[in-house]
Amino acid sequence: MTGNSGVHPGEFTFKDFQELSDLPGLQKLDRQFLAEIEAHDPILHRQLLDYRNERSVLTAITISELLLAVAPLLENFISRRFGIAASVAQTRGRDLGHGRVLEFKHQFVMKKARHYRGSISASFAELNDWLDQQLTASGYYQPDREAAIADYGLHLLADAEGHATALEQLLQWCSLAQKTPEGRLQVADWVSFRMPAKMDYARLVPLQKMSNDPIGRLQADPGHLRQRDGFKLTDARMPAREIHHEIHYCIYCHEHNGDFCSKGFPHKKSAPELGLASNPLGVLLAGCPLEEKISEMHLLKRDGLNIAALAMIMVDNPMVPATGHRICNDCMKSCIYQKQAPVNIPQAETGVLTDVLALPWGVEIYELLTRWNPLRCRQYLPKPYNGRKVLVVGQGPAGFSMAHHLTMEGCAVVGIDGLKIEPLPEDLLNTPIRDYAVLVENLDERIIGGFGGVAEYGITVRWDKNFLKLIYLSLARRTRFQVIGGVRFGGTLTLQSAWDLGFDHVCIAAGAGLPKVVPMGDSLARGMRQASDFLMALQLTGAAKPDSLYSLQVRLPAVVIGGGLTAIDTATEVQVYYITQVEKALRRFETLLESYGKERAYGRLDAEDSAILEEFLEHGRAVRAERQRAAASGEQPDFIRLLRAWGGVTLLYRRSINESPAYVRNHEEIIKAMEEGIYYAEGMEPLQAELDCYGHIAALNCRRREKNAAGEWLATSADVRVPARAVFIAAGATPNTIYEREHPGNLILDGDHFLPHRLDSDGLKPVTASAAHCKTPGFGPFTSYENQGRVVSFIGDTHPVFHGSVVKAIASAKLTYPAIIDALAQLPASSADESEYSIFRAGISTALSPRVVSIRRLHPSVIELHIRAPMAARHFSSGQFFRLQNYESHGPISMGRLQTGPLVISGAGVNAD
Repeated sequence: MTGNSGVHPGEFTFKDFQELSDLPGLQKLDRQFLAEIEAHDPILHRQLLDYRNERSVLTAITISELLLAVAPLLENFISRRFGIAASVAQTRGRDLGHGRVLEFKHQFVMKKARHYRGSISASFAELNDWLDQQLTASGYYQPDREAAIADYGLHLLADAEGHATALEQLLQWCSLAQKTPEGRLQVADWVSFRMPAKMDYARLVPLQKMSNDPIGRLQADPGHLRQRDGFKLTDARMPAREIHHEIHYCIYCHEHNGDFCSKGFPHKKSAPELGLASNPLGVLLAGCPLEEKISEMHLLKRDGLNIAALAMIMVDNPMVPATGHRICNDCMKSCIYQKQAPVNIPQAETGVLTDVLALPWGVEIYELLTRWNPLRCRQYLPKPYNGRKVLVVGQGPAGFSMAHHLTMEGCAVVGIDGLKIEPLPEDLLNTPIRDYAVLVENLDERIIGGFGGVAEYGITVRWDKNFLKLIYLSLARRTRFQVIGGVRFGGTLTLQSAWDLGFDHVCIAAGAGLPKVVPMGDSLARGMRQASDFLMALQLTGAAKPDSLYSLQVRLPAVVIGGGLTAIDTATEVQVYYITQVEKALRRFETLLESYGKERAYGRLDAEDSAILEEFLEHGRAVRAERQRAAASGEQPDFIRLLRAWGGVTLLYRRSINESPAYVRNHEEIIKAMEEGIYYAEGMEPLQAELDCYGHIAALNCRRREKNAAGEWLATSADVRVPARAVFIAAGATPNTIYEREHPGNLILDGDHFLPHRLDSDGLKPVTASAAHCKTPGFGPFTSYENQGRVVSFIGDTHPVFHGSVVKAIASAKLTYPAIIDALAQLPASSADESEYSIFRAGISTALSPRVVSIRRLHPSVIELHIRAPMAARHFSSGQFFRLQNYESHGPISMGRLQTGPLVISGAGVNAD
C-alpha cells in the first residue's frame, strides 16, 4: 500500500478508508458528528437539522452564522478522525503568526505611521540600527524580520504608555520605510507595507511602444521580463503570508449580506430591482457563478481553521481543485472594492485547498468532503442507488461536475469523451493516500491523463494540472461511476443506442466545437494552424516533453491572431515550445550523425526540409550556448533575447488591447504573457498570407485599422507586412452541436446553440427569452429531444448561458442536476438492484471499450488491426476513419517514451461475429 506508507499510531488506517468508501460508513460518520454537536450545543444541533430538512426559513445572514458555528467543530472532528490534530494545530499556529503581521499593519502602519506628521531626528539607517538592537535585546529577533518587527510593535502597543519612546522611534522608522528610497527597498516585499493600488481600467496592462518598429507593436517593460524554461508550472501561487494579506484585506461582507463577490454587485444598493451593475469595461458584475461562501471562507482561514475553510467553500463547489487561481476571477470583479484593487479571492481559495492537501491525509480529507459535508443543506451525504443510469457526454469541467452531482443523488453515471483518457494506477484507487506528494508530478513530465477536457488540453501550465487528478480520483473511486475515452457521441454512440443500452438520460457536456475562421487569402497554406489545435496537439501528443518522439513543427517568427485567452495561451506556449523543439532537433540529429553518418542522417530530405533542418540546428546550437553561458555565470538562460532575434511571437488583434476579450475578462493573463516577451499589435486586420517558393507562409499582409471619434474601428489605406513563418488562428469557437448536423431532426438549434427548453408537467417547453446571465432562473437546461419520457440536457459551453469559462461550466452542472433528477422521477420505476447494476456496468465496458484482438503485418507499410469494439462496429460506415493512439502510461521507453500521436486509420470492414 504505497500511498499509505508511514502511518503514525492513532492515524487514519486502511480499515478506516474502507469504511468511509461505502454509504453505511459515511452515514455512521454523520451520526457520530451530529451526536458530538448535540452534546456540545443542543440548540446548534437542532438548527443544523432544521437547516438540512428545510424546516425553518433562514436568511443568508443566519445561514452564515450557523455554518460558521458548525465549521470549527467539523474541523476538530475531522482532525481527530484522521489522527492529525498536532499537524492541524501547527498549521493553525503558522496562520495566526501571519495574522499578527497583518494586525501590526492595520494597527500601526495604516493607523499611525501612514499619516505620521511629526519631526524625524534620525536617518533611516540610524533608526534601522536602533531597531535591530531593540529586537535582539527584547528577544524578538528572528530571520523573518517582518514578523519580528510585527511582534515587537504589537508588544509595544500592548503597553503604549510604558513604551512611549520606543513606540515613537518605531513610528519614525515605519514612516521613513515608506518615504525614503532605502526604506522602500527594505520593505519592498513586505505585505505589512503594501497599500491597495487604484484601479485604472484604461491601463490595467502597462505596455510601451517598441522603438523603430514598422509594425508599431507594444511590449512589456524590458526591465520586468520573466524568463521561462520548459513546461513546468509557471505560477507557483502566492506565499502563505501574501494569501493572508488578501484575506485580511477582505471586510467579511457576509455579516451584512453585502458579499457581492458571491451574489453579484447590485446596480444600486437602494434600487436592487435595477439588476446587476457593470464595471467600466462593460463586464456584468454577477459574482461567483457558484455563489461560493467566500467571505465565510476568509473568516475561517483568517483564524487558522483550514479544514473548516475548505469545507465552507465546498458547500457550493465540491470541484474546488478545478477553480481558483489562474482559472476564474468573476468573484474579484464583483468585490466590494471597485475603485482600488479587489481582494484576490482565487489565490485565497487555492491557498486553502493546498494548505489542507499539505496535511497528512489531505487528499483523503478533500475526497471525504466531496461525499460528506455536514455544512451542506443538500447532498451532505450520498443517496442510495436509485436504479437510474445517466450518460454524460464530455468529461470537461461541466461533465465531471455533473457526474459528481448525479452520483451523489444515487444515479449510476457513465462519462464518455472523444479523446483518450489514461487509466489511474490501481493503488491510487484502492489505497488511502497519506501524502499529496504521491499524486504530484512536474507538469513538464506528467502523463497527460485526458480527464478534464478543456482543463487538460486548453489551459496551459499557468495552472497546476495535478489538481485534475484529485477530481478524477474522487470520481473513479465511486462504485457507480465509469469513464471511457475514445467514444465519439454521434459516431460510436447515438441517442437511440444510449436508450438501447439502458440509459435513462443523456447529458451533453461536449464543450466547444469547430473553431471560427478568419476570412483571408491562402488561409490553408502550410504554416497556418488553428490555435486550439496547436494547444491540444502540444499536450495530447506529448510533443512538449523533451523525451517525446512526436514531431510538431513550429517556425519563427510566429503570429497569433485573436484577442482572447486562447490567443494569449498559444503565444506563450509557441515561444517555449520552440526552444524545446530546436533542442530536440539538435540532440537527435547529432545522435543520428554519430550512428549513421551525414548522408543517412540527412536521409531523403528535399531542399526545403534541409533548409528548415539547418535553421533548427543553428537555433539549437544557440540555445545550447546560452545554457552554457548562463550556467558558467550562475544565471538563468536568457531565451527571450534569442527568440526575439529570431522574430519572436506577435499577437495581432483587430482593435485595441483594451477592447480584447482577454483584457476585459482577465487582464492578469495578458500581463503574465507580455512578461514572457510577447509582442502585441493593435488594430490589425489580416488580408492575405504571403507564401514562399515552397508554398509555405513567409509573411502576413495586414490592413491597419484606426478608431474614429465615434469609437468605430475602420480600415485605413495603410498596409503592413508582418513576417511570419507560423500563423495560429484564435478567433473563437462555436459550441459543439455536431450531433444535430450528423443526425438532423433530433435537437433543434437556435443559432450556434441548442434551443433551451424547460420541463414541466405539460412536457418540454422552449425558452424563447434569452437569460441575462448564468444566475437567471428559468434558463432552460433541456434540448428539444423527447423519447418515451426520456429527455436530453445540455450544459457548459454548449449552453448559451454558461459558455465561456470553466467556473460557469461547473455552475451549469450544479444548477441543472436538480432538473435532471425531477425528469428522472417522471419515468417509470426502475430497479435499484446492485446485481443488475453490475451486469449493466460490465455490458457498458464491453460495448464501449475497444480492445486490440490481433495485429497482422500484411506488407512492410501495411498493418491490419483486429479490434473488438461492438458499438463502433454497429455504427460502422464504409470509408469511416478512426483515431488510433496508445496510452502514454503503457508506452515503453527507448530513446524517449514510445508514444504515438493520434494516427488516422481507415476502417476496412466489420466482422459480424
